Amino acid sequence: MTDRRVVITGVGWVTPLGDDIDAVWARLLAGETAVAPVTRFDASTCITTFAAEVKDFDLTRFLGDRARMHDRAGLSTRFALGACKNAWDQAGLDGSVDLDRVGIYLGAGEGVLDYEPYMAANFAGWDHESRGLNAPAWATKAYKGMRPEAEVEQEPQLTATHLAVQFGARGPALCCMTACAASTQAIGEASEIIRRGDAEVMIAGGAHSMIHPLGMTGFMRLTAMSTRNDDPATASRPFDVSRDGFVMGEGAGIVILEELEHAKARGATILAELAGFGSTADAYRITDIHPDGKGGAGAMKAALDQAGIDPCGVDSDGRPLVHWINAHGTGTQENDKTESAGVRAVFGESAGRVPFSSIKSMMGHLIQAAGAVEMITCVQAIRTGMIPMTANLTEVDPLCGLDHVPGAARDLRDKGGVGVCLSNSFGFGGQNNSVCVRRFEGG
Repeated sequence: MTDRRVVITGVGWVTPLGDDIDAVWARLLAGETAVAPVTRFDASTCITTFAAEVKDFDLTRFLGDRARMHDRAGLSTRFALGACKNAWDQAGLDGSVDLDRVGIYLGAGEGVLDYEPYMAANFAGWDHESRGLNAPAWATKAYKGMRPEAEVEQEPQLTATHLAVQFGARGPALCCMTACAASTQAIGEASEIIRRGDAEVMIAGGAHSMIHPLGMTGFMRLTAMSTRNDDPATASRPFDVSRDGFVMGEGAGIVILEELEHAKARGATILAELAGFGSTADAYRITDIHPDGKGGAGAMKAALDQAGIDPCGVDSDGRPLVHWINAHGTGTQENDKTESAGVRAVFGESAGRVPFSSIKSMMGHLIQAAGAVEMITCVQAIRTGMIPMTANLTEVDPLCGLDHVPGAARDLRDKGGVGVCLSNSFGFGGQNNSVCVRRFEGG
């Protein structure tokens, strides 16, 4: 049933800048940063010693006594539960929906590794003379130190399980792991489930934390992370000529998607409409983006096509029809110039007139949670008429060279506000996903 429209009736996030929607939005508009030295583990010997951590998170603030049901849940799952509680409450779903028609689709990363017992088993199992694994020795140490519940909670589907248990959702339940594109893909695929009539409501988004030794070390070895240890607060510099890599973040973002007529029938407040979704693969290399940005451009164009929006079109005042592109904007040399090339390929002569900024400059890269959190910023832009800046951008790289909103947030209220946003997420390995969010005009 392709004529079924999908709207957003609830949003929630847990981010390095906080978990209250309006308070975090105000911090983003003010250009505040959450990047600071790592406290989760001793990173003093690492080439990168900073990240954007979620501080002082307590699930009981969201769930009260019911938080005890999730005592064994991993950190990222706890983030998802908190974000979902806020989104669920905003949507007013308690007692107002058939839970058999409420589904879940998450882009949720693996749980946080139980690092110390895992590494202790690895050291115990290493046979120096043969330079190989002594499996019995490994297993003996692992059996003594590793906890079954912690190992089970590393499975990425467990996050969706915890949400289903907490909120009673008995509809379709899915999880994807398409790297940094995962939660945008989850939201897009969830909207398609509603469009075809398999659910009336979908809990969609993602959660992830890789702020642990193995998670960060892997990206360090790829030379993908910034090493500005002398100035962490300005280390994330998307589109700047001096950018030297991304900054690790963590958190969760959850949106409640709902079929329009279902939302109207129960009197829900509609925040925005999810109008289009596009998904492509680069089919190029595991570690590199296709240099011409063709994959990203294809995802953007598909999302706009589904929404019925001409990327090169203008309104009666000559204003481009897309008012903000939330950039994937990681701050790596390759991503930023390639994403910019993709925008130019899609928007043509209008490309330089469409604001195109990255909140990763303030919040870091939330990996599989990034897309959902950034899609929520699109909802906020539509609600407030404001567009967040790209912080720490002092000299735009000519190879990027678009309107990256440097220096300060942009107020578009006197120009008709923000009516249409495009949000990009491009994953390691060549996955590209974009969603188009627009102001709900009724009907």
